[in-house]
Amino acid sequence: RTMDFEYMQSEWWAFKELYKKGLIYEDYRSLHICPRCETTLSQGEVAEGYKDIKDLSATLKFKVKGTPHFAEASRGMQENTYFLAWTTTPWTLPGNVALAVGEKIKYVLVEFENKNYILAEERINDVFRDKEYKIIREYLGRDLVGSEYEPLFDVYAKDENLKNVKNGWKVYVADFVIEDGTGIVHIAPAFGADDMAFGKQKNLPFVQHVKMDGTFKEEMGELAGLDLKPRADEKPESVRKADIEMLRVLGDKVFSKNSPLHSYPHCWRCDTALLNYATSSWFVAVEKIKPLLLKTAKKINWSPAHIKEGRFGQWLLGARDWSISRQRFWANTIPVWRCDKCKKEFVFASADELEKTSGVKVNDLHKDVVDQVTFDCKCGGKMKRVPDVLDTWFDSGSVPFATKRPIPADFIGEAQDQTRAWFYYQHVLAGALFGKEAFKNCIVTGIVLAEDGKKMSKKLKNYPDPTEMMEKYGADAMRFYMLNSPVVQADNLSFSEKGVDEIAKKNISRLYNVLSFYELYKDDTLVNSKSKNILDRWIIARLGELIATSTEGYENYKVDVAVRPLTDFIDDFSVWYLRRSRDRFKEQDGDKKDALATLRYVLHTISRVMAPSMPFFAEYIFQKTREIDEPESVHLASWPDLVKKPLFGSDILTKMSETRSIVNLALAERIALGIKVKQPLSLLKIRNSKSEIRNDDELLNLIKDEVNVKEIIFTDKIGKEVELDANITEELREEGILREVIRAVQAERKAQKLIPQDKISVRILAPEKEKLIIEKNKEFLLKEFRTTDILVKSGETLLIKIDKK
Repeated sequence: RTMDFEYMQSEWWAFKELYKKGLIYEDYRSLHICPRCETTLSQGEVAEGYKDIKDLSATLKFKVKGTPHFAEASRGMQENTYFLAWTTTPWTLPGNVALAVGEKIKYVLVEFENKNYILAEERINDVFRDKEYKIIREYLGRDLVGSEYEPLFDVYAKDENLKNVKNGWKVYVADFVIEDGTGIVHIAPAFGADDMAFGKQKNLPFVQHVKMDGTFKEEMGELAGLDLKPRADEKPESVRKADIEMLRVLGDKVFSKNSPLHSYPHCWRCDTALLNYATSSWFVAVEKIKPLLLKTAKKINWSPAHIKEGRFGQWLLGARDWSISRQRFWANTIPVWRCDKCKKEFVFASADELEKTSGVKVNDLHKDVVDQVTFDCKCGGKMKRVPDVLDTWFDSGSVPFATKRPIPADFIGEAQDQTRAWFYYQHVLAGALFGKEAFKNCIVTGIVLAEDGKKMSKKLKNYPDPTEMMEKYGADAMRFYMLNSPVVQADNLSFSEKGVDEIAKKNISRLYNVLSFYELYKDDTLVNSKSKNILDRWIIARLGELIATSTEGYENYKVDVAVRPLTDFIDDFSVWYLRRSRDRFKEQDGDKKDALATLRYVLHTISRVMAPSMPFFAEYIFQKTREIDEPESVHLASWPDLVKKPLFGSDILTKMSETRSIVNLALAERIALGIKVKQPLSLLKIRNSKSEIRNDDELLNLIKDEVNVKEIIFTDKIGKEVELDANITEELREEGILREVIRAVQAERKAQKLIPQDKISVRILAPEKEKLIIEKNKEFLLKEFRTTDILVKSGETLLIKIDKK
């Protein structure tokens, strides 16, 4: 656990190693903070919390102060002249100390309602829209540089102790200015990375009128104490919005305002809107090692592959230095002690190092313990720990070495949002500390959404309860549904209960029925795959094909490729193999032994193939089919061996596929003719005189049994792919009636939940014609029903009753 002493010490060791390599430094920067949590957030944390919201934006009037310093270019200016600047964060306006223009952007002096306004020429139509205005003069941005303006709030401009005050409230050229808004940017160095960098470059005053908790400071007068943004648990309308109050106080200094929809970052912990805020932080110098990180990233195998150069690769290309310090309590501590007098620093890699220097033994590295540890500096000052703690992603990113696992790990997996979080931070620390990638293979999943495609929400209750779902369908159905979905290819999945239900019915229920059938007939027959029966040979070949496909999928970390073929195999196994083999289990000869051995072998093997995707059901099947000397759990058993060469020849799968195709066509033809399958027919013609199965009696007999025909002819002299002789002779009709009687008895046995070993007596009521046919074939039926007691009486319709003896 990340809270364990040894784990925390590993992070201290990592911090010191990075510090020694010159990859850790402290700086004062504008970062995103959560005012509720009162802590900074990293780039990755910020990136995952964007939401579309409506916020107040405004265009402000910054009044030109006195006579501009330039002459020719300023001709035409009057006393009431203003720069127009647009902002989406009105709460930052008291921190404004400069305006920025583009050096070569064209600006105009516009007369409107007896006042003059300066803005970018390209923005006139958007700013003034249908209003009547007059263009007085044109400028380039460089012409406006140096002109002064009156602060919107003068409380800080009047402060004689404010550093660099002489450089404030002037117009400067900046290369980040574009023809957006008004083409003039309001600069507040305390509240934006670009603004702060620009402020340092131009030696601008630094004004921070907001506290870390997201409220205005006392010097803001009537605005003091007001929250800049509603808290996560507050509705916007329930609190005074700072932007609204700000514009109210500014009064006629506001030129216009609106409420556009825009994307804004929110705290991933508490959902509070973030603030851009200048504060001190410790950083990992990621940009220094970016070439190394890009090089080691090329060694990672991603599933899906596009993540490598896409989401992860692009994030890595744009990686910035990582802010790793947080102003919280419950986290690992930053192992830096600093002298309160000479500012000398000590960095410790372990509790033992701290004890040797301070003389204090500690067995807990949390803040409440180590903050009590102080020691004397040679200068006479006191060494105290810096107050911050480590980013939680430093904890997560330390997993490879803090858990003492080999680096790189063979495999990790998580959702796609972790490309900017856990995947990324592991990669950074492994690269910085060991010069290698943190992991070799990574499966990236998508996000599971509600069925309507929206985010799952407790408030909206737009998804079924997971516990109820597992109680209803089982955990395996849920698991297989997920693994067989687009979510394992980093695509989003709109969760559907119908999809889980389908998996439960098509996979689990069918396979359970096969296992139940095996349980009815099982004896001491050993597991083997040596039968010569065509059905046994085919299902073993299909099993080999399944093992090969699943093995390839898992070895390449393509879970859906490994899992998806199971559904088709279970369909083949339960619908085709078992149905065609049922009569074999009723016999007492060697073929029954072969069928039972094959059935057990397939169940035993498939339990291992499905163990990763349906672990609980796999365990259940394994326990029912395992030998006494085998591992006690399927999850301790070996993966099935991959058959390098086809066990029964490569053509058996192709031939059986053709056989089943012919059966499907013939059954469709029966439906078209309106003749039920129980009614035997004399002839089936197949249009393919060169068919590979035309001389294979075993496969032809399968077709005859399945389609219920007496003879099969291959020919090229028919118009359709298959053709049935629909002429029903008396002999065929008699056989059809017997089949109907057999089917009715089987249905009654099933309704009474009888097992094959149960002895029965049969009573039949039948119309006279059918009665005569039944009596004529009584010996055949006695053998078919495995009984010595059949009573046949006359009745208006066919009615079957059976009694267990």
